[in-house]
Order: sequence, then structure tokens, then C-alpha cells
Amino acid sequence: MSHASSLGSRSVPQPENDPSAAWPDFSATTRPGAWEPDILGEGFSYTTLPLGADAEGELCATLVRHRLPAPQSAHVRPTATSRLGAALERWWPRPVSASPARATDAPGTSGFVLAVHGWSDYFYNAELARYWTDRGYAFYALDLRRYGRSLRPHHLNPGFTASLGEYDEDLAAALDMIRSLEGADATGICVAHSTGGLVASLWVNRHPDAFQALILNSPWLEMQGSYLVRYAAQGVVEPIARRRPRAKLHLPELDNYWRSMSRQAQGSWDLHPLWRPAVAFPVTAGWITAVMAGHREVSRGLDIKVPVLVLTSKTSHLGTNFDESMLHHDSVLEVQVVRDRSLRLGSEVANTLIAGAMHDVFASQPEPRAAAYAAIDRWGSGYLPGLAARADAARS
Repeated sequence: MSHASSLGSRSVPQPENDPSAAWPDFSATTRPGAWEPDILGEGFSYTTLPLGADAEGELCATLVRHRLPAPQSAHVRPTATSRLGAALERWWPRPVSASPARATDAPGTSGFVLAVHGWSDYFYNAELARYWTDRGYAFYALDLRRYGRSLRPHHLNPGFTASLGEYDEDLAAALDMIRSLEGADATGICVAHSTGGLVASLWVNRHPDAFQALILNSPWLEMQGSYLVRYAAQGVVEPIARRRPRAKLHLPELDNYWRSMSRQAQGSWDLHPLWRPAVAFPVTAGWITAVMAGHREVSRGLDIKVPVLVLTSKTSHLGTNFDESMLHHDSVLEVQVVRDRSLRLGSEVANTLIAGAMHDVFASQPEPRAAAYAAIDRWGSGYLPGLAARADAARS
């Protein structure tokens, strides 16, 4: 199967014994309310959320769900050495994905989790889903319009938006579907990564009753460097965005982050070559202007009413060339800038620094992954009723 499409002129690498070669380029649109089997395997399904159309054609978001019981998916293949495995055992008595809870002994569902991905990304982390379902939460993940399962052949600018507020429709449609299944009063937790963390923070600020807790995984809350870099960039990009929002900016094309994640390079994860390409989607003037507008809102200060947990790597390592240290640092964002800016999200914000983590702490090596999950258990024992007991049950 060829992965060439109208999504861009760059070729997509297809190494030998790449399981993604058997995946469809594009997800089929489901019938209204119907759930179809997902590429993550048994226990995972998806449904299409129609969002009308724009000048390019059909728009939709896609909701993925995980249901118990489900055996371990082969989608992720951790590559822990015996040393890392022993360290993981110290942090976490049994790896999260090693033994999914059985339907007969799973704790009762106490609410739901909605995961939101970052830039040039989609939901692929079966282990994250199992962490939450093992603790009695119904798990859902949202592929936003023009991303992942929501991409269509006619989308010439994957990931494009001229306003982060456009995703209000995606989130509202997802929550309507989830609450129709889980109940209008079900406790909702949002787990959001990178640009998705910015989108979710702005959404929760505008919709204070949408969720009862917010967990941010390396949220992109400010430009690298500082707000001064953002102001300088705005002066260059915004005039272009007003005239040609879909104009592509000529930026360095780096595959460092993909190499730290993909099993076809130095990482541990099977990634769809169109939905999470080696080189990120082309950056458009309209998209980066929308992101900077979100950064401005955060810098002025939000008033999020629910408790917020921010997880980041302890350190950053930015560079134009890949090196092995990028497996143990955030190679995308300056984490100190993120942590500083996170304090403007609301009045109840906790920061946890995960030593050895990458930009996506839940895609890191086994030891920092386990530390991140343990941090949620500790934090959640105070803010999410019953999580501590469910964590103990999941490990037993």
C-alpha cells in the first residue's frame, strides 16, 4: 500500500517489517453513532463526529474508546533493558500494560478520561488507555479535525487551523457523545499533550464545567525562548497570515522527535507514517498565528477553576541533529518556560518534573513512564476520589 497522498510532496519512509504498512491511509467515516474496530487492536474502536465542511471538503473529528476486557496490544513494543526493567519494577510493582484488569475484578467505572493529542500527532498510546481503564475510568481519545483518523485525502494542509477556538466544536461533539454513553453527571478528566494542552487549557478556561480535573503532558504554553521571541515572530508572521493563512513557512525540517519515538528509529512505538510523519506537518502562517494568540491568552493569565497537574521532563535538550540524549530530555520545548507559564493557568496548579522523560512523558522510556503514572496516582489520590484504591487494585 502506498502512503503517497495529497497531504504533501515529501515521501514517507516505509522501513522493512513496518506493521504500519498494513494500516489504511485514511480511516473510513462511520455511520452516525456507530463504532468500528480501530487500528490499535482488540478493545479499541472509533466513531466519526461530523463537523460539516470547509472549502476543501468534509470535516470531522474522531473519537477513540477503549473497553475492558482487552489483551495487551502489540502496537507498542517497549524496549527496556534489564537495568531499566528493574528500575521500572522499583517505581511500579507491575508495568501498567502488563496485565489489564479483568471484567470480573475491575473497579466500577467512576468517570471518564478524554485524551487530546499534540501537533502533527494522533492517539496511539494503548498503554495510556489501559492505565485509566485499569483504574475504573472509561477512556476516550480525540483525533481533532485534519489530524490522524480525521484526516481525509482532500486535506491539503493537515493540522491547519486559523483559530484554536475552531476546536470548540470538536471538543463539544466529543463530550456530547461521551456523556450520552457515560451519563450527564460522570466525572470528566482531560489529559492533553503539547499543543493539545494549550487547546485544552483555553477550552477549560472558557467552559469551567466541562471537566473536573486537567492533566497536561508537556503543554505548549509559550514560544521557546520567551514571550520576546513570540512578539518578534508575531511581527513577521501575522501580516502573512492575514493575507494568506495557508501559506507554508520555510522552517527547518527535523526528524529528531520522531526518531526518539518511532520503533523504526531509536524509539519504542509503532507510528502511522501519515498521521505521525517523520517530519512534522508543514507549518502555516495561519496555524502559528493561532498558536501565538493562545500563548498571549495564557501569558495574560487564565482562571481555570479545576485542579491542574503539569507533567514535564526535568530538562530540555534542543538541537538540529539527533543524538541519544534526546531519548531522555524534552527535545521540543524548553521545559522551564512551560513550568513558569503554567503558573498562570489557575490557582491550583501542581508541577511534576520527570527525570529522563521525553517531550511526551507517556512515550518515554519505561522508567520515566512509570514515574509519570505514579505521579498521577499520588496527585489523584487527593483530587480524584477513589483513584488510590483503584491504583492498588490494578497492581494486585
